[in-house]
Amino acid sequence: MNNQVLYRWMEPGEVGRIAEIDRIEIIRTGYYYRDGELKKLDVNWDTPGFLIDQDGLHSVAAQIEFCRNHLDQGGRMYGAYYGQRLIGIGVIRYEVRPNIAQLAYLQVSNGFRRQGIGSRITHELIREAERFGAKKMYVSATPSGSAVGFYLKHGFRPIDQPIPELYELEPDDIHMIRD
Repeated sequence: MNNQVLYRWMEPGEVGRIAEIDRIEIIRTGYYYRDGELKKLDVNWDTPGFLIDQDGLHSVAAQIEFCRNHLDQGGRMYGAYYGQRLIGIGVIRYEVRPNIAQLAYLQVSNGFRRQGIGSRITHELIREAERFGAKKMYVSATPSGSAVGFYLKHGFRPIDQPIPELYELEPDDIHMIRD
């Protein structure tokens, strides 16, 4: 199927296509980071799809606003398409600190995960950060086993001193950096 997936940079006006992503996930492993240690725990965090026609953190409207804020700060979106449907999206913010880019958003639709789509998007965002001159890439990872494992596999490591304003937004996330 990977040869049927098209990847491309997205235009800012396409941010609404986030509604096409099916984010449903059954999560049984979580993580937390304390005192320099990444620790696993058993959890029951079933993630529903994005809420359509509703408000709140997990609504399509909130996801669009989150990404639009990064785009308004000069960020870019990179998407994966299966046919006409958006099945994966990543957003980069070029300079969250001098020489540090941020992988601000990454979603891959349920049914398309673990097929290299998230990896391809992540690698493109890392290459884009390097082209821009960044020396590091920062991510605030959802503390699920799949998200943290994904970022560890891609060379990210937890950090003891997260970027304060990003930590304030997502204090339960695992804040990570990659050289």
